[in-house]
Amino acid sequence: MHLIGSASRREFLKRAAALGSLGSAAPFALNLAGIGSAAAATMPSDYKALVCVFLNGGNDHNNTVIPYDTGSHATYAAARGGLVSAGGIALDRTGLLEIVPTTSQGSGRQFAVSAELAPLQALFAANKAAVMANVGPLITPITNAAQYKAGTVAAPPKLFSHNDQQATWQAFSPEGGKVGWGGRLGDMFAAANSNTIFTAISASGNTVFLSGQNIFQYQIGTSGATAISGTTSTNLFGSGNGASSGANVLKSLTQQSSSQVLEQDHASVVTRSIGAASQVSTALATVPATDSRVALGAQANNRLAQQLQIVARLIAVNTTLGAKRQVFFVSLGGFDTHDNQITAQASLHTQLAGAINYFYQATVNLGVANQATLFTASDFGRTLTSNGDGSDHGWGAHHFVVGGAVKGGDIYGTFPVVAMGTTDDVGSGRLLPRSSVDQYASTMAKWFGVSDSELSLIAPNIGNFSTRDLGFML
Repeated sequence: MHLIGSASRREFLKRAAALGSLGSAAPFALNLAGIGSAAAATMPSDYKALVCVFLNGGNDHNNTVIPYDTGSHATYAAARGGLVSAGGIALDRTGLLEIVPTTSQGSGRQFAVSAELAPLQALFAANKAAVMANVGPLITPITNAAQYKAGTVAAPPKLFSHNDQQATWQAFSPEGGKVGWGGRLGDMFAAANSNTIFTAISASGNTVFLSGQNIFQYQIGTSGATAISGTTSTNLFGSGNGASSGANVLKSLTQQSSSQVLEQDHASVVTRSIGAASQVSTALATVPATDSRVALGAQANNRLAQQLQIVARLIAVNTTLGAKRQVFFVSLGGFDTHDNQITAQASLHTQLAGAINYFYQATVNLGVANQATLFTASDFGRTLTSNGDGSDHGWGAHHFVVGGAVKGGDIYGTFPVVAMGTTDDVGSGRLLPRSSVDQYASTMAKWFGVSDSELSLIAPNIGNFSTRDLGFML
């Protein structure tokens, strides 16, 4: 499907000509102009949701998806300073859970996940979860570690920095980036939704991932819409008729017209917020948190599952909200495991796997499993070497993609040789990514409805890679 029709293409070319004087800034500016033009094109009639689960701090991928055949595991253990029982940070082979990929990643190689990821192992076995191996930010392919160290090929700026690499994963530029690729998808598909405010939704506060050129991200709490303080009869004014009157007066004051531009904008934002909160509250009342299809059950105290529950409820009421395409963001922190890694990561993996499994089962219960795709992302991977009680900042890492539309039961990309001094090792066992975030994003963007010719509007570096679709989506 080509999203930009002939009229929109004429507009795009007109903008391109106008931007021709911008020099080196032109390609990025052209992309942003193109997104605005694409939004006017023919929109899809079906429903799809993309859910980003961001692991703040940098998940240690080496103890997430692990070489399992005895030879590879022994090499992995040696590189990590030995097994946990011997003072290292390598997980014992006997406690791992094997995953068997459909496609071979090399003769005789076997793979496993940590014991706490048992729910993801089950989804993998059921072909509903896939592993994306060694993915990370790249501007263009880098052949080997020696090429990276020589600086002969452009590498992403400010590698190994939390804030910068979070921003690079989410917006393809270091800290200060303004437009995320989730927001770009929102810009492109906002016209498919009768109320664009419900296009990009975060259950984890403000995020650059959902920042668009035209759309505003809508932030929601785990219990539902958060009303502006004082605009409901039970806020500030107590309760009863007097409280209701007070709330109405406050709403009127904050939304009144003005000749001042700043006051006009403020009134517009307040009006939009109050209206959205009312719409969301009314819609979610039809699928309460106690609804058996979305009830948290054993995950009731899991903060990530709570975020994913509100996402599931919003997906359930997409028709009521007039949404055809939605991008969501949730997050889990604590992955900066410089110390106490074994205990800390085990707890985090338990939360992560429980929450993802909960969400997938909720989409099954709601009948939308094929329409909702969840994926993980993180600042970066971590070093293969141990710093004594943990690991340090890395680059490439392994991630999960889950959903009914995922070609599950397989490992995509190229799983590295887990050892020191390989061609993928840029120092201390930091992985040189073999697949880029642009490719990762483009694969899901194509499933979302973006045509191949428009992928650069979502992932600006995709033209530097020969493979645009990594193959893990149906």
